[in-house]
Amino acid sequence: MLVFVAGVIAGGVNAVAGGGSLVSFPTLIWLGAPPILADATNATALWPGTLASVWGYRRELRGVDRRVYALAVPSVIGSMTGALLLHRTAPVLFDRLVPLLILFATCLFVAQEPLQRRFNMSAAHAKRSHWLSWTMVFQLVVAIYGGYFGGGMGILMLATLTLMGHSDIHRMNGLKGVLSACINGVAATYFIVAGMVIWADALMMALGAVVGGLGGAAVARHIGRTAVRRVVIVIGFVMALSMVLRL
Repeated sequence: MLVFVAGVIAGGVNAVAGGGSLVSFPTLIWLGAPPILADATNATALWPGTLASVWGYRRELRGVDRRVYALAVPSVIGSMTGALLLHRTAPVLFDRLVPLLILFATCLFVAQEPLQRRFNMSAAHAKRSHWLSWTMVFQLVVAIYGGYFGGGMGILMLATLTLMGHSDIHRMNGLKGVLSACINGVAATYFIVAGMVIWADALMMALGAVVGGLGGAAVARHIGRTAVRRVVIVIGFVMALSMVLRL
């Protein structure tokens, strides 16, 4: 039940703002899953929820600049790289990295809106045509991070889309979902083949993530994200602290 609820919350938060892994990943660890397997299981379980959120934003995705979908290429390459790195990371090292990764993702979540305001270059990009080249490099880095850990990945992609000149948060969430589906799909395939997924947890969390992904997209159109953001921020910092005390 806890895994299902964590999936619902994570799927909803990812659809509304990004950062759902800050709820689902630590939940798996609290329930006794080894960190590396928890990371792989989390990525696999949240993939269906990502697809559900894309479906929820299908109206916003109509008429989007098709060049944006070229970002799927570095997403696939980076995701596979990150998954390989995770598989080759020593469990003891990853245990020590977990609090830092959660803290980093939480800080990204806190800084999301200020970063978007600071780096919004919509007017500049309206006069340029080379944005795709350097944003593909940035997306490659984001995808490597996403394949390796994933927490805060959606926030980084929202920053990427903002730098490209996007300003409609619902359309940005839809595009973020498409790219996240590429990253999580590739990583999940690798984790499944490598035998890194705890299936009992993955299936239950995936069911919850689908419910949350569909509901989150609908809710995002009607309510503000402030309350959701505050809850996720608190959870992120508490989780990071608990992981530090656990070492």
